[in-house]
Amino acid sequence: MDNSKRIEAALLAAIEAQEGAGGPPKLAQAIRHAVFPGGARIRPHLCLAVAQACAADDLDLAASAGAAIELLHCASLVHDDLPCFDNAATRRGRPSVFAAYGERLAVLAGDALIVTAFQSVAASAATRAERLVPLIKTISEAVGAPHGIVAGQAWECEPRVALTEYQRAKTGALFVAATAAGAQAAGASADPWRALGEWLGEAYQVADDIRDVASDPETLGKPTGQDAAHGRPSSAAELGLSGAIQYFDQLITYASASIPSCRGSAQLRTLVRAEAKRLVPVEMTRLIAPTVTRIAA
Repeated sequence: MDNSKRIEAALLAAIEAQEGAGGPPKLAQAIRHAVFPGGARIRPHLCLAVAQACAADDLDLAASAGAAIELLHCASLVHDDLPCFDNAATRRGRPSVFAAYGERLAVLAGDALIVTAFQSVAASAATRAERLVPLIKTISEAVGAPHGIVAGQAWECEPRVALTEYQRAKTGALFVAATAAGAQAAGASADPWRALGEWLGEAYQVADDIRDVASDPETLGKPTGQDAAHGRPSSAAELGLSGAIQYFDQLITYASASIPSCRGSAQLRTLVRAEAKRLVPVEMTRLIAPTVTRIAA
């Protein structure tokens, strides 16, 4: 089974476990709407790729850990789109959960996905119980305060915040969880893999800032101009589009260089380069910053 199929199977198993007879049908529909069809699934792909690079003896556990991180990401998107935050009517090119099912069900669906994520990991760790505690610690730290994605969202409620600190919490935390959990699921040390998640996570947020300014809603699948509309910190605003693109390429270079020497290092570098090209294509650069010479592309 390839990694894409393994990830989708783990996500489906986690969602189906919440759909027992007698449950509220609209809530079940809202939860599925939040998860399927998905985006690039880069976080679980990264988790599995690190586990394979660490010679994992249990890819099912790595897939469940990656799926848990993806479910937490989906939960954050459901909550991000609520009227009290972005008030976004679209997500991934179709109605957001709150637009399709209402605000109350969107709040509950996001909450349910958070619980489902941890249930998924716990259910898959039966044969590797000694790995469960480190995995739960890593994943939970990436969600809560003081440095997880909840803190990242909360920084938007503060009068001032350092851009890098904001980006590392809002986006980077789940990437660090993905690389660290991939190693832990394989029974390896997480520490050598954290830098990859840190650099790649910050690069993703910078790319999101660039696309929020330079892309269009149809291409992006969600509203654009959100950072300016909500007064949020943004690399594009702070550095300018040309500066943000150059910083993105620098982060991708750092991410690639941080990959530990292992049998899967070449595969991981290929994954990083492919994501860089997908996130900020050369064609986009030529349109919005034609004088910029790309490093990572």
